[in-house]
Amino acid sequence: MIYLDNAATTKPDSECLKSTEKYLISEFYNPSALYKGGYGLQSELRETRKNIISLIADPENFELIFTSCGTEADNQAVFGGGKRGNVVTTEGEHSAIYSTVCELKQRGIEVRFAKLNSDGSVNIEHLLSLIDEKTSLVSVIHVSNETGIVNPIAEIAKKVKLKNKFALFHSDGVQAFGKIPFRLAKDIDMYSVSAHKIGGIKGIGALFKRKNLVIKPYIYGGGQEQGLRSGTENVFGIKNFEFAVLKKYENITNNYSNVAKLHDLMLKKLDKTLFTVLSGENCSPYILSVSAKGLRGETILHEADDNGLIIGTGSACSSNEKKRYSRVILACGYSEAIADGVLRLSFSSETTESEVLMAAGILNKIVAERKEKMA
Repeated sequence: MIYLDNAATTKPDSECLKSTEKYLISEFYNPSALYKGGYGLQSELRETRKNIISLIADPENFELIFTSCGTEADNQAVFGGGKRGNVVTTEGEHSAIYSTVCELKQRGIEVRFAKLNSDGSVNIEHLLSLIDEKTSLVSVIHVSNETGIVNPIAEIAKKVKLKNKFALFHSDGVQAFGKIPFRLAKDIDMYSVSAHKIGGIKGIGALFKRKNLVIKPYIYGGGQEQGLRSGTENVFGIKNFEFAVLKKYENITNNYSNVAKLHDLMLKKLDKTLFTVLSGENCSPYILSVSAKGLRGETILHEADDNGLIIGTGSACSSNEKKRYSRVILACGYSEAIADGVLRLSFSSETTESEVLMAAGILNKIVAERKEKMA
């Protein structure tokens, strides 16, 4: 089986799972408890926060709120930051942001959507034109989960603050964290991440938050996570996240370079007479989006699955919405015929060259045979 749907989820790292095992078996205590075992875990979690934060930011300026997933982190940022006036975001956001701001609209907050360029990047000029003195929150995805485009969030955040210094800036960094090298700039207030995209387990995510930034709690209860996200801490998940992310960042530059070679190899081997390439030059090498124009991507996905190849057709989260066409791909200016045939191939640091070559062969064969039948 060849697995090329790593943007949806990655295989949990076996070494990290083994290292985390003790937090289920022997170190299972409640970290809020006052006895030695619980207090020891609370101290350990403080170090864990510093370790994760230091990978992309200064622990003196940022803090970390652990959540159940990237979607919850996005929700906390939007509902915590979009409290008044208007909220500005893009037409290319993951559904965790898009659906959440739509809910804000139902609650009386005005929502403004910035247009996309053809590669899926936000039109920065249009985004800035939507910001005024009443804007409370701006959210721009870092790496598109559908096209892989990398938005220059540091540059955008700086320009947002020049337009309105009181507007909060958030970015969904789920497809960037642990994959592309970067540091959080001072103008970025909040940043969402997820463990299961980088070899961690499902059920744990986090929101980076600038210190001294006041936002309301998302879940109320016992006051865990600095009172911003109550609930007994998932120590097993948090420690697994730490081990996974430390392992990724130890090799992030080499991983990026190796995946870029696999990305380019796939581009080279896919038959350009059969596929339209949607991912542009400034995209993360971890995601390659193409379209088999005139065919249904979902049909190709199932046939590829039958041939031992697992791929995606876009956002896995959006598949539950039962919408035929991706709103993001349409927002890039593509036709419904292109949007209908979208396939997302996403790599990991464990993907091999032989897997890429076999995958390209499988896809070329499937699409060629289907188009021949239609002729």
